[in-house]
Amino acid sequence: MMLDRAWIAAHIPHQGRMCLLDQVERWTADEIVCSTTSHRRADNPLRDADSLGPTHGIEYAAQAMAVHGALLGAESDGPRQGYLTSARDVAWHVSRLDAIAGALAVRAQRLSGQGHLVLYQFSLEGDGRLLMSGRATVVLDSAIR
Repeated sequence: MMLDRAWIAAHIPHQGRMCLLDQVERWTADEIVCSTTSHRRADNPLRDADSLGPTHGIEYAAQAMAVHGALLGAESDGPRQGYLTSARDVAWHVSRLDAIAGALAVRAQRLSGQGHLVLYQFSLEGDGRLLMSGRATVVLDSAIR
């Protein structure tokens, strides 16, 4: 089942132009792959002047993790609120995301998860090459005070 941008926007906190993902290509309990062309849009809310830097790939990955959490929650007790608390071992292989002509593939693989902590490995690919990768920790159901 392919899930489109409308489904994604209905299941994550990001709305309007800030919902960066176009569709879910595939997912399992351990991994999700989404695609998007929002990196090429002139009205991308993450653009700085005339470019979209590679660091913004972390936000793309975080949204894929949120979608994954929503999908997993639909199978169990409902979606859980999550907060990205750290990004580690991040490696960038391009200087700009908006220079990628084709769609981005945004992949997040759940490495572990116990209680309120989930560890993901993520990557962005485009034009047949790895654009960036790293690991992220997400804290679930954390009360912000």
